[in-house]
Amino acid sequence: MARSDRRTDDGDSQQVLVGARVRQFRTERGLTLRGLSAQSGLSIGFLSQVERGVSSIGLTALNSLAKALDRPVPEFFNADEPEPPAEPAAAAPSHFTLTRRDDGATQYVSGQTTYRMLSDRGPDLVLEPMLVHIAPGGRREESYGHRGEEFAYVVHGELLYEVDGVEHRLLPGDSVHLRSNVPHRLFNDTGEVTTVVSVVTPRLF
Repeated sequence: MARSDRRTDDGDSQQVLVGARVRQFRTERGLTLRGLSAQSGLSIGFLSQVERGVSSIGLTALNSLAKALDRPVPEFFNADEPEPPAEPAAAAPSHFTLTRRDDGATQYVSGQTTYRMLSDRGPDLVLEPMLVHIAPGGRREESYGHRGEEFAYVVHGELLYEVDGVEHRLLPGDSVHLRSNVPHRLFNDTGEVTTVVSVVTPRLF
């Protein structure tokens, strides 16, 4: 039980941090909530809840918000002031990455969901493979469409995946693959953490 509570506490603090960053970046650009809503496609009421830390935002919706605010997604999870871009590293192969089991994986927490990146970024690679842990409960996000495709395969637990207004219950071994411009959302209505292998395009980070 303590582990579950800690996950919830971490998720709540990240939710508040992301909301504070949204407000900061919006005001820095001189945008009202209405203006940000028009540029991101998210409702004013939802954006207000996100900024106040009372509602979580999914990673795909946050990606659209980041584009509207001209900020990289990782900056919304950074508690420190954004740093200037670092000097470019030595060029990596454009066609290939290799990620070992023991390599330190980047993780992001958004609301009840933890995203663990499963590969390094290759400059000419477009897929974003992730191991996603979705804690039980939380608030249902708004259905949302965006460009690209996404695939989800349930490893453990159960998941409600709504596509174009129709709910589908996914069990271990089930998967869903869709064009992401169709409105969709997912939710864990069980009492345990659900683990999903997710692949999306274009990459979110």
